[in-house]
Amino acid sequence: MPLIAWECAVIFAAALVAYLPAIGAGTIWNDSDYITRPELRSLHGLGRIWFQLGATEQYYPVLHSAFWLEHRLWGDRATGYHLLNVVWHAMAACLLVVVLRRLAIAGAWLAGLIFALHPVCVESVAWISEQKNTLSLVFYLGAALAYLRFVERRGQAASATPPRRSSTSGLTPYVLATVLFLLALLSKSVTATLPAALLVVFWWQRGRLSWRREVLPLAPWLALGAASGLFSAWVERAYVGAEGVNFGLSGVERILVAGRAVWFYLGKLLWPAHLAFIYPRWQANSAAPWQYLFPLGALALAALLWRLRRRTRAPLAALLFFVGSLFPTLGFFNVYAFVFSYVADHWQYLASLGVVALAAAGLAAVPGRPGRILAGVLVLALGTLSFRQCGMYRDLPTLYQTTLERNPDSWMAQSNFANLLSQQGRPAEAIRHYEAAIRLAPTYPEIHYNLADALVKTGRSREAVGQYEEALRLRPDYAAAHANLGTTLVALGDPAAALPHFEQALRFRPDLPQARYGLGFALEQAGRRSEAIAQYAEAVRLAPGDATLRYSLANALGNAGRLDEAVAQYRMVLRLRPADPDVHYNLGMALRELGRTTEARGELESAARLGAHH
Repeated sequence: MPLIAWECAVIFAAALVAYLPAIGAGTIWNDSDYITRPELRSLHGLGRIWFQLGATEQYYPVLHSAFWLEHRLWGDRATGYHLLNVVWHAMAACLLVVVLRRLAIAGAWLAGLIFALHPVCVESVAWISEQKNTLSLVFYLGAALAYLRFVERRGQAASATPPRRSSTSGLTPYVLATVLFLLALLSKSVTATLPAALLVVFWWQRGRLSWRREVLPLAPWLALGAASGLFSAWVERAYVGAEGVNFGLSGVERILVAGRAVWFYLGKLLWPAHLAFIYPRWQANSAAPWQYLFPLGALALAALLWRLRRRTRAPLAALLFFVGSLFPTLGFFNVYAFVFSYVADHWQYLASLGVVALAAAGLAAVPGRPGRILAGVLVLALGTLSFRQCGMYRDLPTLYQTTLERNPDSWMAQSNFANLLSQQGRPAEAIRHYEAAIRLAPTYPEIHYNLADALVKTGRSREAVGQYEEALRLRPDYAAAHANLGTTLVALGDPAAALPHFEQALRFRPDLPQARYGLGFALEQAGRRSEAIAQYAEAVRLAPGDATLRYSLANALGNAGRLDEAVAQYRMVLRLRPADPDVHYNLGMALRELGRTTEARGELESAARLGAHH
């Protein structure tokens, strides 16, 4: 029985109510990496999305094309993205109902409602970046539905008497399914598990698999999925940074992580309490016997369900779908977010469908009024929990504060919250969180660097020197740390000690204008004026719109007696800062020395009017 309009309307209405707090929320964490950046907003930028690796955080060109179009429609306004994410999610829930009904699975509409309202899905729906989950699932379920239609037509053709002549129309659902599968893969690579999921469905239906009937038609999909998964894993390592000491797990440790993750996800799905944006990152220890209980327990559950297959194959099929869909994020492949945690709610968005379908079918088997009451209470409870869960995604401060309440040992949340406080002009408060992050993760140079910057802002420059030096010990090629350490040493009255740090910064980042400026300033303090001017000039070439750099060049030229050049630079500074009295004053003095008294008088009067103090 197909999905009827009022059932779909109920799912959409329920989702909109449950996610109402998210629709009015702002942006969080890495949303700026997904809401199309200025350099990608043109037609040329759209081409880069498709044909240039690294133009976007991950190579999901269909997803980023959708974001490109959305930005054309409503720009940077977060409400549009949030609302669309809810729409994609509700649409996926409706497609789930249609797929389950085509498979004759009881409780299909209840499954759609449970999925639409389950709080484990909140992270995927309330977080703009995770449109890759909601959009890809629409394509995934659309592909599954078209493929099941292809299988149905093929079965009808095979049973016809006399046999029907082959026709290209019979391939139309297959072609449509393949196109939708490709769109899903190019939105998020975890959808590569679809052909394996379809094989699980066919095994559940018939108790066996036929190579010719079930496996062979899906062989191209299996190849596409494998290629997509391997390519995505390579991109994760090469462009996102999922390699290094934090990913040095042995084969046994990866099995331990996977076993524990399966039980974690199943537990959160069945009892969605204490959900968090960043969960504690456990340590995989092959020497701890108790950790082997997780993978052994998973194998024992699979063995038990295998024994029960003659009575019912549904529980084993649901488990195979659940684990198989989770497989790309269970720890066997490196995922950058493993540096924070081995588990995340959004990683089980797709996988949850198997358990949701099984649970809904079980509830549908409860006869009469008790079954309806139980289902109603469950749906209401899930919707209420999701409504409350949306609150933590309202804005960045709320997200980090809630995360730290639920997981105070999250060094990422401590560090990012500190960054936010520092950006808000609250460096003294930020320092406490930076120090907490360093206690939890002392080997991350970025945290030491950010702490040093906050210390400088609060006047604790001598303490900042030690933090910059620690950042450089951990990462000797950290150009920004060299540059800021040099600037701090100059401010502390030691330009000679600062010089090698500026030189090192430029060795690693010759295009860093602040390092050029700092080196110029240190050289000028050391009396090496001509070399300083050359560095200032290069800094201005790298950042021609930076008034401070150009002003320093103008002053150095004036001090060197190159007054005509100084005047030209002062005039360019005034185009950028026309109301700066000090620039007017210095320009006036340079003009007076050149004997251009009328012009000089005008500039000095402007300086006096604007309030220069000399």
